[in-house]
Amino acid sequence: MKELMKNTRQHLMTGVSYMIPFVVAGGVLLALSVLLSGSAAVPAEGSALRDLFNIGAAGLGLMVPILAGFIAFSMADRPGIAPGAIGGYLANQIGAGFLGGIVAGILAGIVVYYLKKIKVPSIMRSVMPIFVIPLIGTLVVGGLVVWVIGAPIASVMTGMKAWLEGLGTSNLIILGIVLGAMIAFDMGGPINKVAYGFGAAMVGTIDPATGMASPIALKIMAAIGVAICTPPIGMGVATLLAPKKYTSEEKEAGKAGILMGLIGITEGAIPFAAADPIRVIPSIIVGSAAGSVTAMILGAGNPAPWGGWIVLPVATGKFGYMIATLVGVAVTALMVNILKKPVKDEVVNADAGNNDDEIELDFE
Repeated sequence: MKELMKNTRQHLMTGVSYMIPFVVAGGVLLALSVLLSGSAAVPAEGSALRDLFNIGAAGLGLMVPILAGFIAFSMADRPGIAPGAIGGYLANQIGAGFLGGIVAGILAGIVVYYLKKIKVPSIMRSVMPIFVIPLIGTLVVGGLVVWVIGAPIASVMTGMKAWLEGLGTSNLIILGIVLGAMIAFDMGGPINKVAYGFGAAMVGTIDPATGMASPIALKIMAAIGVAICTPPIGMGVATLLAPKKYTSEEKEAGKAGILMGLIGITEGAIPFAAADPIRVIPSIIVGSAAGSVTAMILGAGNPAPWGGWIVLPVATGKFGYMIATLVGVAVTALMVNILKKPVKDEVVNADAGNNDDEIELDFE
């Protein structure tokens, strides 16, 4: 186990390297659909832009399963891909987000690694890597995700929502810090969704006297809108400021992340957080919290349940909204680059590992 886990960073980087094309393709297509629709919302049902949105959403939907599957692949070779990917899909479905996907991938890698150690008769060796190990591994990992991880996550999310609602709006600065941190923590995961749902519900509550959302609700949604775009833009800017601290794949993901952030897609920062969570997650949390608080102080308002700069046409206090975003981006980029060290840009070998598990099928 010690030998297997000492290369955890390498396993994470392998998963990230396979995940990045899904993030870039899916995220950029989704962002373009929202941008071309001309409004900070999902395009109308039945339109070509909605179809484009769905194509992009499919790419982002595969992001977590691919991450988990190839983390397991790095740990246990090809037999780990199916248990890891299915475990990652289930983790995403129950609301565990990319952090749940990482856990599922590591679990799958460990389970399959030890299944491969089981001694079997020679007649069984050819079917173990393509039938027995994926089957048992998927059952074990899927069962752990659904029956063990799922219930605690659901109860934590319920409690967190109640706590957030209990904070009220009496101290907007504290609320801004909390919302910004929650939005950034798991970048589209369950904690992010709780904070976003809180803001969207506030904006959706109409004041009978004015027929509009209250000014406080607009401020809360502005703080959330800034926090949504800060992580991907901040990490993209960080790759430009200190390119030697990022791999070539991360630098490409950074360019896409800036576009995704401007359109309000926080998931653009996930490749960086998955590869180096210890340094990246605290940096984006602090940056998003700083941006959110700045938006509160400057009095920006956002009537659209969306984030990024795509909401600027309908936002109030546009200058404050932009300044708040730049503050959050600057804090994120500077903090993460201070924490990070230069990296050796290595190409992940997709065929690395033990090839004894491969079976060749001849159909001649």
